Amino acid sequence: MSKTELKPSRLFEIFEEICQVPRPSKHEEKISAFLADYGRKLGLTTKVDEVGNVAISVPATPGMENRKAIILQAHMDMVCEANRGVAHDFMKDPIETWIDGEWLRAKGTTLGADDGIGVAAALAVLTDKSLKHGPVQAVFTVDEETGLTGAEAMKSGFMEGDILLNLDSEDEGEMFIGCAGGCRTDARFEFDWVKVPDDKFFFSLTVDKLLGGHSGDDINKGHANANKVLNRLLCRLNEKFGILLCHIEGGNKHNAIPREAYAVCAVDKKHKEALAVEVNVFAAEVQAEFAAVEKTLNVTLASADAQEMCIDTDTTHRFLLACYGVFNGVFAMNFDVPGLVETSSNLASIRIEEGESPYQGCIHIVLSQRSSTMSGRHDVTHAVCAVFTLAGAKTETGEGYPGWKPNADSEILKVAVNTYNDLFGKEPKVKAIHAGLECGLFVEKYPGLDMISFGPTLRGVHSPDERLLIPTADLFWRHLVAILENAPEK
Repeated sequence: MSKTELKPSRLFEIFEEICQVPRPSKHEEKISAFLADYGRKLGLTTKVDEVGNVAISVPATPGMENRKAIILQAHMDMVCEANRGVAHDFMKDPIETWIDGEWLRAKGTTLGADDGIGVAAALAVLTDKSLKHGPVQAVFTVDEETGLTGAEAMKSGFMEGDILLNLDSEDEGEMFIGCAGGCRTDARFEFDWVKVPDDKFFFSLTVDKLLGGHSGDDINKGHANANKVLNRLLCRLNEKFGILLCHIEGGNKHNAIPREAYAVCAVDKKHKEALAVEVNVFAAEVQAEFAAVEKTLNVTLASADAQEMCIDTDTTHRFLLACYGVFNGVFAMNFDVPGLVETSSNLASIRIEEGESPYQGCIHIVLSQRSSTMSGRHDVTHAVCAVFTLAGAKTETGEGYPGWKPNADSEILKVAVNTYNDLFGKEPKVKAIHAGLECGLFVEKYPGLDMISFGPTLRGVHSPDERLLIPTADLFWRHLVAILENAPEK
């Protein structure tokens, strides 16, 4: 199959156009301008707010003026992740797509179908004059991926409609009517750099080739967390050999399960051979432990260049124990919705930052917590903070964002279920999702807004393994068109 054969053709053509425009979270200037220009070239009412959110309105087609106004909503930013060794500048380089059987992928980077395919679908509606629909407004938000700040900053009145179709879900055939809220916690260990004694063996440890994935949608799938695996090994080596930690880094995004982690350490030269044996034993153990899920999990030991300075041993000890003890994964399941994760936490990233003087530094750890209940979110956040506080770190938790409470009596949900059944001869699944959606913020600003979320099938989002199942794009598009044609009357 070639790209010219993809169906629906207009949807994929527009998505390919979007892939040419840089759109990292918090750097959406180019894609915001692209979308605004797109609307104006079509002669449609187009507006851009102070933060870069874009709204494009198209009037009802003849005979559909009495239908309720529908908002098609998607976020314009994307998570920017590349495999180690892939040279890609997300600020200027286009995303290179390729077809792998029934999947659309990117070459070594995230694909950006989350949520570029939703943006493309909304634009395709605006450009297709053969469709029947009531008043439609396409709304594209900035910075969904790093805190939903575009939706949060949106002023009441920017969106105009009675119904909102959020085009940011990742399982075709599933209608989402609720989502989790979330927040971010930062923990910082301030430390003194100390001189590394002579006669040391320097080595690096790398944990990589993990699946990674979305810290909400994939948190219950058993994916290994690279930061936790590396920390587990470091604790083991520290207990046996007394390591000196010179450098550590792992993970990039607060909303992604880390795929890679890396550290540089030193030990007495007499431990060199025993160290290698211990790392090999650990690698075999952890590979066997995750064999059912992580088929390519890799642990690498290599010699490293000599380092002049290392983190003081007291801070190293407290940091390693805190990261070992802090909770990571599914904290609680929802009792009302079978299979739905209610509360979770993700040890997202670890970085070394500069301190107040050249002799000081800071180990900065970022964690994200999610829950469909505010009390659950507070509980897991306090549990995370307690571990780091006891270890002597400074912790800070942001305000976060609210969840979206399910409404099983939603009018547009009934339309979506009935049209799906008519099209495909089967009932869609109606669910809530553990990931965060902008719908939770919209319902605060527009209390009467009737909402559902749906989309084609995506896998590996927030990682370079992100891929779109091509046949589901056509099913998603046909369903979207049917919902527009059968929108409720005013």
